[in-house]
Amino acid sequence: MKKSNFLEGALIATIGIIICKMIGLLYVIPFYSMVGSRGGALYSYAYSIYAVFLSLSTSGIPIAISKLVSEYQTLQYQNSKERVYKIGLLVITALSFVLYLIMMISAPTLAHLILGNLTGGNTVQSVTMVIRIISTSLLIVPIFSVTKGYLQGHQMMDSVSKANVLEQLVRVSVILLGSLLALKVFHVSIDTAVGVAVFGATAGAIIAYLYLGSKIYHHKEELYCHPKITRNEAKITNQVIVKKIIFYAFPFLAIDLCKSAFSLVDTFTVVKTLTQLGYEASIAESVIGVLNTWGTKLNMIVISIALGISMSLVPNIASAYVNQNMTEVSIKIKAALQVLLFFVLPMVFGLSFLADSVWTIFYGADSICSSIFSLFIFQALTFCCMTILLNIVQTMNDTKVALGSLLFGFLLKVILNIPIMYLCHIMGMESYYGPSIATIIAQGIVIAIVLYQLKHKHKIVFGNTFYMILKIILSTLIMYVSLKIIGRFIPVTTESRMIAIIKVLFYTVLGVIVYGVTVIKSGILKQVLSRFRKS
Repeated sequence: MKKSNFLEGALIATIGIIICKMIGLLYVIPFYSMVGSRGGALYSYAYSIYAVFLSLSTSGIPIAISKLVSEYQTLQYQNSKERVYKIGLLVITALSFVLYLIMMISAPTLAHLILGNLTGGNTVQSVTMVIRIISTSLLIVPIFSVTKGYLQGHQMMDSVSKANVLEQLVRVSVILLGSLLALKVFHVSIDTAVGVAVFGATAGAIIAYLYLGSKIYHHKEELYCHPKITRNEAKITNQVIVKKIIFYAFPFLAIDLCKSAFSLVDTFTVVKTLTQLGYEASIAESVIGVLNTWGTKLNMIVISIALGISMSLVPNIASAYVNQNMTEVSIKIKAALQVLLFFVLPMVFGLSFLADSVWTIFYGADSICSSIFSLFIFQALTFCCMTILLNIVQTMNDTKVALGSLLFGFLLKVILNIPIMYLCHIMGMESYYGPSIATIIAQGIVIAIVLYQLKHKHKIVFGNTFYMILKIILSTLIMYVSLKIIGRFIPVTTESRMIAIIKVLFYTVLGVIVYGVTVIKSGILKQVLSRFRKS
C-alpha cells in the first residue's frame, strides 16, 4: 500500500483512468458488431437510466470521504477517521438500496417513457429487463466508490488505480465474452445477450471491491495505528461526522449536476435550432450525437488527465489547508495547472488536427461529424481547467465561488447557445459549430472567475505560472504548425480505417518528437520534472 506524493499520485491515477477509458472506448467496436444497432440501443437505454441513479448515489460522497479522511489523518484523529469510513459506508448503503428499489420498481414505467408507442424495435419488456439487471450494480458500485475515497484520503493512489483498471477489465470481459457465448454458443436472443452485457457493471464492481477489501485487511495496521483519543477528538461525534459528510458532499453533487446541465442545453436547443436554419433532421441528430455521446467518449481520453490530477489534488490540498499551510497549497495549485496544460494542450491540438482520421478509426468516415469534433475537442481543454479549479476552491471550503461561478457559466451557455448558432449562420460558417463555441466561452468565463478569486481572496500569485503556461502554448503552436505543414503533403483525410490508423500513428510520433524537442530546448520539461520532485 504505497503512499504517493501529490503529482506522483496524480500520474498514477491519470494512467489508470486513461487505461480504463481506452478499454471502455475500444470494446464498443466488437460489441456493436455482435449485437447490432437494436442491441446497441437497448444497451444504451439501460446505461442512460443507470447513469442518473448512479450519480445520485455516488456524486459527492466518495470525494467527501476522501477529503474528511485526509483532514483527520493530518490531525492524527485516527478514531474519527475510521468512523468516517464506517459511517460513509452506512449512509451510502442505505441510499443506494433505496435507489435500487426505486429503479427496480419503476423499470416498466421508465421503459414506457423511453419507447412510447414505438413498434418494430425494442420492446417495453426487453428494456424493463435490462434496466432491472443493471440496477443490481447500485448495491455494490457506491460501496466500492466510498472504499476508493477512503484510500484516496490516505493518498494511496496505486491501489485505487489498480482497482479501477480491474473493474473495467472484468466489466468489458463480461460484456464481450458473455455476449459472444450467449449468441454463438447458447444461441439465445439479442435481448438476453444485452442483459448479460449490462450485468458486467455489477461483476466488475464486485471483483474490484473484493480486491480493495483484501488490500485494506492486509494493511490495517498501516492504515490505523490506535493512538489515544485526545480531548479535541472526543468532541467529534457521529452526528458531527454525518453533517460534515453531507456538507462536503452536497456542493460536489451540485457541481456535478451543473456540469451535466451544459449538455442538457444542447439536447433541448440544437436539433430544433438547426432544423429552423435549414439543416436536415438527420444532420441535426448527427450533430447532437457528436456533442452528447460520440465526441464525449473521445474527449474523455483528454479529460482523464484532469480526473487523475483531481483524485490526488483534493486530499493533498485538504491536508495542507487544514494546517493553514498556504505556501504548500499555492505550490500544489500551480503545479497542478502547469502539469495539466503540459499534457492536455498538445493532446487537444493534436486531436483537432487528426480529427478526421481519429473519427474514421472509431466510428467510420464522416466529414461532418469529424469537422464538428475538430472544434468540440477544445471543450475538453476548458472542461479540464474548469474541473481542476472548481475542485481546488471547493476543497478550500469556498463553495460559494465554486457554485456561483458554475451557475453563471451555465446561464451564459443557456443565453449564448442559440444566438451563436444564428451568428455562425449569418457569418457564413456552419451553424453546428455554435454549441461548442458557446460552451468554450461559458467554461472560459468560469475559469477566469475562479482564477480571480484565488488571486485576490487566497493570495495565490500566478506570475511565474502564467509565464510557464505561455511557453507551453508556444511549444504547442510550434508542434501544430509543423503538423499542418506536413499535412499539406500527406493529407489526414481518409475513408479507410487501416490507413487512418497508420496516419494517426505517424502524426502522433511526429508531434511527440517536435513537442518533445521544443519543451526540452525551452527548459519546460526540466521545470515540470522539478514539480514532481517538489510536490
